[in-house]
Amino acid sequence: MYFRFPDFLKPNVFSFEIFNFSLAISWYSLSYIFGIICAWYIIYALAKKETLWPEKSPLKTQNVEDLMTYLILGIILGGRMGYVLFYNPEFYLNSPIRILYLWEGGMSFHGGFLGVVFGALYYSIRNSKSILPMGDIIAVSTPPGLFLGRLANFINQELWGKPTTFFLGMEFTKPPASICPKSWELEICIRHPSQLYEALLEGLLLGILLLVLVYIFKLLKYPGRIMGTFFFGYGLARIFVEFFREADPQYISAENPNGYIFMISKDFGFSMGQTLSFPMLIIGIFFIILSFKNIKKRIS
Repeated sequence: MYFRFPDFLKPNVFSFEIFNFSLAISWYSLSYIFGIICAWYIIYALAKKETLWPEKSPLKTQNVEDLMTYLILGIILGGRMGYVLFYNPEFYLNSPIRILYLWEGGMSFHGGFLGVVFGALYYSIRNSKSILPMGDIIAVSTPPGLFLGRLANFINQELWGKPTTFFLGMEFTKPPASICPKSWELEICIRHPSQLYEALLEGLLLGILLLVLVYIFKLLKYPGRIMGTFFFGYGLARIFVEFFREADPQYISAENPNGYIFMISKDFGFSMGQTLSFPMLIIGIFFIILSFKNIKKRIS
């Protein structure tokens, strides 16, 4: 039993020509646009609701647009540079001009998130805002973008999973996802739809968890705890899904068929995505512990 990629899903929502120029609107670009709109709405809603915060909201509603400007720049610049440095440095070192070719694709979540962190830090310091509450508000707004981005990866048939006989396996129709290794015994190449696994865990479930912690358990009253939960939750989800996700081709070789960055044995190791996610677990635990220390300081 397996599923077949639905043929009606195409990378572009629509395309058209103007004066011999082909223009297209892709699902991937729309995922960024709607992810940013969702983040904008969530940040605005949290900034407006004073009762969620320990004293007052760290952000005035009229300043949300200024913050979003820095976050958008962080997403684009950080995401692109993260992909260049973490996943394909040799290629772009030989052809640096192609770093600017954003239409060719190539964005890294970890790089984009670092860009968001630096953008938020710059905004907070420049406007004398408390860093931990600002981190909390941004953390809550991030999962919708992750969810939409992974759905776009699925539609593009990119970042696919490893070959499998699992009943949730997917037959992708576009090469190279539709081509399995020579060692694969079945005639049809069936892979884990790891994009959907990530959309479910990193986007939907983590997003729901954070909203429950914010609106029901009022955890924004403890600065740093929501941000720590996001770091830990994303890191854990990404490390788990990476066991089912095909490694990037530049890391795969005859000696390292699974594309591990840290190879413990031929059949076990850690991918680039896992390597970049392990520090997020530590950072998440650090901020959660720090939030408890902040409570003690306020009580004393």
